[in-house]
Amino acid sequence: MRYSDRTEEGWWVVTASFEPATGDGPERPATAAREAEVRTAYEGLLQIRRLVNGRAGTAVPAPWELRQMPRAVALVLEAAALPPSAVDAGGRRTRTGYRVAPGPSGGAAVEVTWLGPPGGGAAEAEQERLTACAAALEPLGWGCLLYRGPRRRRFLEVEPPR
Repeated sequence: MRYSDRTEEGWWVVTASFEPATGDGPERPATAAREAEVRTAYEGLLQIRRLVNGRAGTAVPAPWELRQMPRAVALVLEAAALPPSAVDAGGRRTRTGYRVAPGPSGGAAVEVTWLGPPGGGAAEAEQERLTACAAALEPLGWGCLLYRGPRRRRFLEVEPPR
């Protein structure tokens, strides 16, 4: 999502770009400014749904969400105050939390995993935390299935409604 400002001449210019936390970026400190950005982006997501979904309103994803499923899912999770994982410059996990990535089916689904630094206890908490992720996504029309994958680690497969 992009934020825009209107110039004195009446033109709209892009001033900043918002990216939800997917769990693959650097750790972002929790600030009031970031919380406001997330809240504004989430409210925008709901407003777009109301405008384009007719009677379905906010109960189903809007078409743009289906084209950018990882971003849409990450926005919902961040707006629900669930912590994203984080990585350092070397790609090592530095914080435990969700990670949103495209699924192996070529964009038809998104995978949400619960990851953290080695020895940080992410594996023990993953079922409970992924269930919390599903609880944030399902009321907004996303279908969530909890699976056990390689090395017996759980993941959430998130799909649009059918």
